[in-house]
Amino acid sequence: MMTEEAIRKSYQPDLAESIFVISHAENKQGIYLQFFKRALDVVLAVVGLMLSSPVIAIFTIAIILETTGPAFYKQERVGLMGRSFSVIKLRSMVKNAEKNGIQWAEKNDSRVTKVGAFIRKTRIDELPQLWNVIKGEMSIVGPRPERSHFTYQFNSEIPGFVNRLAVKPGLTGWAQINGGYDITPKQKLELDMHYIERLSLRMDLLIMLKTVRVIITGEGAR
Repeated sequence: MMTEEAIRKSYQPDLAESIFVISHAENKQGIYLQFFKRALDVVLAVVGLMLSSPVIAIFTIAIILETTGPAFYKQERVGLMGRSFSVIKLRSMVKNAEKNGIQWAEKNDSRVTKVGAFIRKTRIDELPQLWNVIKGEMSIVGPRPERSHFTYQFNSEIPGFVNRLAVKPGLTGWAQINGGYDITPKQKLELDMHYIERLSLRMDLLIMLKTVRVIITGEGAR
């Protein structure tokens, strides 16, 4: 597994384009990026966590009743500038789902439980990550954070993949509302860079609104 230090080193050579992109965005949306986006994140995350607490509690019980093991789990992800952090999720797979090693989630994955299939489709399993937003590790909107293993793998196959780390990862993002799990890593990079280049309050609000449709339809879920 690639270490945080190795990820950050691999990030540096690919950073030139993103520095230009982010600098350009900051010139256009400086106040939003530096102040308002973080304030909006905190407000939405706090309100969202309060409103979703009953839902989280219900599915916590459902997960415990269906399978053995804890209802919540933490998983290391790569965030802003290659810094690692632990996302919090409701468990949607059987206990020890990766006993044979790290695996990418597939369609109709046999490791996914019945409750898990529903919370993955509706994105309820991601709700605990509102706490990651409050802590400042994530934003409401941004590129979805990858695991270090896949970050290294994708960057070796698609040079520049780590440029996604130029902004804080998000609970939802442009790639998520335009395909989710059904898109390739290359398409994900293209979509995330499209977001980074156009980062603004208008863009974030558009993604939030379209996320509601994705949650209702279950598009791109696995």
